[in-house]
Amino acid sequence: MSGSLLVDNIGELVTNGAGEGPLGIRRNAAVLVEEGRVVWVGPSAYAPAADHHVDAGGAAVLPGFVDSHAHLVFAGDRAAEFAARMAGQPYTGGGIRTTVGATRAATDDELRATVRRLRGEALRQGTTTMEIKSGYGLTVADEARSLRIAAETSTETTFLGAHVVPAEYADRPDDYVGLVCGPMLAAAAPYAKWIDVFCERGAFDVDHARAILACGRAAGLGVRLHANQLGPGPGVQLGVELDAASVDHCTHLSDADVAALADTAHSDGSGTRTVATLLPGAEFSTRSPYPDARRLLDAGVTVALATDCNPGSSYTSSMPFCVALAVREMRMTPAEAVWAATAGGARALRRDDIGVLTPGARADLVVLDAPSYLHLAYRPGVPLIRQVIRNGALQ
Repeated sequence: MSGSLLVDNIGELVTNGAGEGPLGIRRNAAVLVEEGRVVWVGPSAYAPAADHHVDAGGAAVLPGFVDSHAHLVFAGDRAAEFAARMAGQPYTGGGIRTTVGATRAATDDELRATVRRLRGEALRQGTTTMEIKSGYGLTVADEARSLRIAAETSTETTFLGAHVVPAEYADRPDDYVGLVCGPMLAAAAPYAKWIDVFCERGAFDVDHARAILACGRAAGLGVRLHANQLGPGPGVQLGVELDAASVDHCTHLSDADVAALADTAHSDGSGTRTVATLLPGAEFSTRSPYPDARRLLDAGVTVALATDCNPGSSYTSSMPFCVALAVREMRMTPAEAVWAATAGGARALRRDDIGVLTPGARADLVVLDAPSYLHLAYRPGVPLIRQVIRNGALQ
């Protein structure tokens, strides 16, 4: 669609900028979009003319959701594993290897179809930016092709060759770390923006994680980290040490972990440099304890929400579902959860052009079939996304 676009008659506009309260709410508002960017925000009564028009009909409008943690490149199904967990079997992360086998056996087109299906599913639920990880190939060729396919759909791609040690290297983890840091990283880096490691018991210890992340950073990739999901561990503090953009899961935190995150605070009071990304879909799907978001927020730590969409431990693409879980189970207010799912996700990707609706931002808007953002938590499971505008274009 060429030309300008005006979205007006907005009853409640969440800007995450200047306005009422922590969400920068503006009422009876309008947004003007040109060339994929927001160029004007103001009262609907004073809105400029535009080539195209969307009447919000008094509904709420908010920035598109920013899902900063997802695993979309895979094949196969682990529904039986989910059923076993619901019957009482604990989650250990071991099922990842099941998906690795299926992914290696899949064709490029089969993997591409899964990525597009899940990305489309997420878009219909208001997610306009989605990070996509590799991590189910675990060979040089399979990790490179996973990222090449991911890059067809997202600019936020993450090399996760260090997801688990594959079966063929079970007795030689040092050799596998060498492969990840050497030929695998070289093959993956052209298609990746970030590097990640699953630093957890049964996956990679702190020394291996540090070595892999340092290699990725030397290759020009930003640092992210799976940390402290299955139990207490060194992952969060390693992330802070390496200036990670985000440490993800953060289910089991010590006082020292929280303090380390809080110590990355920007001097201007705009939050912490290292974001704690919480993934409540994983706790829901594994019957595990939820992270204590309130503890992090009260310490001044920037919090993001993401889906962790993957076939084993969190097979959801719904950011509204994660918002509702965060409010119900993690002691977040609805405003905190919506901010974390939009501006917080942008911070976790070190982006300032998404997750906000202010002049200069990318024009990613979600029109709700509801009068307020509160309904995202108030009406869980209800399809409230009426319309999505991504990069200024109606979806």
